[in-house]
Amino acid sequence: MKREAIKEGEAAWQRDPYFRFFASVKLAMLLLAVLIVAIIAGTIWESSFDARVARAYIYEAWWFNIWLLILATNLICSAFSRMPWKRHHTGFLLTHLGIIVLLAGALIGRIWGVEGSMTIFKGDPPNNLLTVDQHVLQVIDGDSGSQTMELEMINRHPSADRPWPLTTTPSGWAISAIDYSPALDVNMVPKAIAGGGTPALHFAIKTARMGQTLDSWVMADDPDHGSFDMGLAKIEFKKGTATPRAPVVTANSANPADAADLEETIFAFANTAAGQVSKVIHGGSTGAKVQVVHTEKGSSPQVLVQAGAANQTIEIGPNMNKAVAIAGTPFTAKIEEYWPDFRIKDGKPENASNDPNNPCVLVTITGHAVPVQEAADASDGMSAPDAMNPTEGASALTEAGAAEAGAKNHLILYVAPDGSLSYELSSRKMGLSSGKLGLNMPLPTGWADWTLTADQYLPSAEERFDAHPAAPASRGMHAEGILVKATREGTNVEQWVPLGWQVSVPTDPKPLLIGYGNKQIPLPIGLVLRDFQVDWNEGTDTPAGFKSTLDVVDRETGDTVTGQCWMNHPMSVPDHWWNTFTGLTYKLSQASWNPQNLSQSSIQILRDPGWMLKWIGSLVMVSGIFILFYLRPYPMDEKKKGSRKKVRRSAPIRVTVVEPKALPVQR
Repeated sequence: MKREAIKEGEAAWQRDPYFRFFASVKLAMLLLAVLIVAIIAGTIWESSFDARVARAYIYEAWWFNIWLLILATNLICSAFSRMPWKRHHTGFLLTHLGIIVLLAGALIGRIWGVEGSMTIFKGDPPNNLLTVDQHVLQVIDGDSGSQTMELEMINRHPSADRPWPLTTTPSGWAISAIDYSPALDVNMVPKAIAGGGTPALHFAIKTARMGQTLDSWVMADDPDHGSFDMGLAKIEFKKGTATPRAPVVTANSANPADAADLEETIFAFANTAAGQVSKVIHGGSTGAKVQVVHTEKGSSPQVLVQAGAANQTIEIGPNMNKAVAIAGTPFTAKIEEYWPDFRIKDGKPENASNDPNNPCVLVTITGHAVPVQEAADASDGMSAPDAMNPTEGASALTEAGAAEAGAKNHLILYVAPDGSLSYELSSRKMGLSSGKLGLNMPLPTGWADWTLTADQYLPSAEERFDAHPAAPASRGMHAEGILVKATREGTNVEQWVPLGWQVSVPTDPKPLLIGYGNKQIPLPIGLVLRDFQVDWNEGTDTPAGFKSTLDVVDRETGDTVTGQCWMNHPMSVPDHWWNTFTGLTYKLSQASWNPQNLSQSSIQILRDPGWMLKWIGSLVMVSGIFILFYLRPYPMDEKKKGSRKKVRRSAPIRVTVVEPKALPVQR
């Protein structure tokens, strides 16, 4: 026979070639080798990217499930290939049984288990929506209800040539995904409406020195879109009128008898925090602010003079040593000196080069007006240098910069009921000021060389958002997104939907609401944050730990359980021992916290109904391995013991006695 001798008691089905293939050791080694490589790759991808990538490519991939199914088949066939089982098969069978039970527990946990996080706030009602790490798309078609479908963009992406059909709404719109971007820039672009909306303003703020321009829409008094924080400063848009500051008395003043002839010199640096130091020559302070602008190489440098609510920009080159009237005020400004690259040598000012590395200007302000006391207060009582002593000016300016270092850069833009715009500006360089704001009229802010220009105004608008793929250099700072297309009767409407957003798609007769975000699962329990505590390391601002006190509400019975969870100390609900042992419990663990809001806490929730089978399978497998390798020699059946005894009796020891021969006698 080609095959080895048939084993005693071996059934015909055990000799089947297909059964022998699935029961073979070679197949088992191949399956285990591939699983080991896959698990190593999944671990590397999870640490390098995130758990979603590892699940998509390894743990939840179709081929991984098939591989585990083949492994379970191999284990079962291998166990049945030893039938009829003997006592010395105990370790072998327990090991295989343990692995099979372990795989069954893992399968049950994947199908019926839940794992995710929940962010709760103190004072909120019970929250029962668990956020899991799976992406879904939700389409809401008016009052016709909503449709939700899973939509992951890891393994493959849609394209215009190969769109992904998703769903068809009750109103007849066919929804499909036609593109994907790993990062989107999302900007609010409000839409003008006939009435009942909110005033909206668009501005651009730029710096020539750093070659950067920022722009944004803001909506008046809107809690989400009423301000723009650029880090260096904050810009707000509100309804109302700016409060006038440091008014200048003109010929029409209510009290012209208080006016006097004023003369003041102002020594201003472009690259110094304080910006200027002034010296009153005659009569009192004019309250004027001077700033050097457009000092970048290749441009024409200018001086911005601010007197009360008026601003006047003067080009330095053609107006050197000329008296220039400041429109709307009784003042004139005269540029006495300009140093593109200021430095002190032998006690005298000079240019180190013609490049605008350290621009400095000396301006004289003259006019007939009421002295302004606020200007003296702003400079902390320091006197300005005269033109012959710029060294004193540099020293005083440094001191002024240190004194004003705590000032905040802030700009509030106002819109009056009649649509007129005004501003209140706070800067380290120019102090406090206010005035009217015109469209397309640059407003130097005093924050380095940043200049703000308001260029669009909508008296009545509503929120609209525009999203487009971000530049590769900015990726990682923005959320991913998909491009969806709605089609009906030859009409196509396309809209980018960022992750975590719900956008309105302009379709007829009603707009569709499409959301793309993480899947949420309703739980039979709700969480309420009663208290959140942070323990700090003594003498430092480093947290030693944080703890949440929770109320867990049963949504069916209304029963409430109160408990605490902190790092490495989870809370179980229900906490009966049989629930914990079987895994039929919700394990609540402290996940993270928000240092800026101690009324917020993030809780991780886990429920694994296959937990008990995993433990039982692990214990059975370890027991089988122990018996297999450490309880030797194996227990033998009585038949083999009897056969050994028969062999001993049938082979007795034979002894042959040889008689010695007689030796000859020597005579």
